[in-house]
Amino acid sequence: MAENEDGAERTEQPTEKRLREAREQGNIPRSRELATAAVFTAGVFALMAMSGSLASGAHGWMKAALSPDPGLRDNPSKLLGHFGELLVQLLWVTAPLVLVCLLAGLAGPLLMGGLRFSGKALAPDPNKLNPLAGLKRLYGAESIGELVKSLLRVLFVGTATGLCIWHGLHDLRTLLNAPLERAIVDGLGFTLRLLMYAALALGLLAALDAPYQKWNWLRRLKMTREEVKREIKESEGSPEVKSRIRQMQQQLAQRRMIEAVPKADVVLVNPTHYAVALQYEGERMRAPIVVAKGVDEVAQRIREVGEQHRVAIVSAPPLARALYREAQLGKEIPVRLYSAVAQVLSYVYQLRAWRRGPMPQLPAIELDEFAGTDGRA
Repeated sequence: MAENEDGAERTEQPTEKRLREAREQGNIPRSRELATAAVFTAGVFALMAMSGSLASGAHGWMKAALSPDPGLRDNPSKLLGHFGELLVQLLWVTAPLVLVCLLAGLAGPLLMGGLRFSGKALAPDPNKLNPLAGLKRLYGAESIGELVKSLLRVLFVGTATGLCIWHGLHDLRTLLNAPLERAIVDGLGFTLRLLMYAALALGLLAALDAPYQKWNWLRRLKMTREEVKREIKESEGSPEVKSRIRQMQQQLAQRRMIEAVPKADVVLVNPTHYAVALQYEGERMRAPIVVAKGVDEVAQRIREVGEQHRVAIVSAPPLARALYREAQLGKEIPVRLYSAVAQVLSYVYQLRAWRRGPMPQLPAIELDEFAGTDGRA
């Protein structure tokens, strides 16, 4: 179990903040085996794809290098220029292969944790100059792990190439008696096949090493419970986190409020900007309670949900505005609005029985003194 400097066990998984800080400092998971396998495999495929052009370029370069102009021997300046031309030709021939390997070398870190350049990682560390710390690293668990990986690399690659040579012994024997051109072609084919076996072995080792390096990286970043509590406390104090928490709480409260609309007996509207949903159960409630209320978009949503669940929608602008301003969500309506709300509920109950008789008339509700002054209709 990992421990910090105080001896406390690191049992908690690293938080997003700790992971982000580690990446900013250049501390990301790395797998040397994955990078090696990526470069080697890309190089082998590049050799296979560009074998024709590489062979032609190499042939021309060797011809120019081994058969120089006899006059160059007595002219040092021309001889130096000839060597410069040979160097440029060599770079031109090998440039595609080198470029493919470079791109593969960048792809390896991208697969693990991305590319991160941090000045902190390049800053001098006095601990690296400490002989005791150096001995600890030399004989530590990570050094033993690297030794084991080196042995596995030799085992995997040696086994793969050995099998390739074993299965190709007959072909190798035939090369001794084959014509020169045929022997060169078959020899290059066997070499590429040998390299492919080695690439497969390195790929298998990388497939084992990459998940281990990711797990080991997360293990080293584990935190104690006190560190997690301290980080949570610090995060809760930031304005961004507080704002996000308030926003989530408001969204949750609004969702719960909308979910309660189907339980309402009536939705009072004004009719466009305000909406208040009331529920009343005479057996267990002293007075109607407000299960939902809102303005503008929220009011429209309350009305839509009410219509979907066949809740009575009653247009009573003064009463709707008064209930919105004075009544609290989840609480009983104010006492002075009992009479007006009772008239509305009576109308709703009569409306439910409308199929058995004449349609009731909406009562005249006198609540002009509660009308809003914000200009909403």
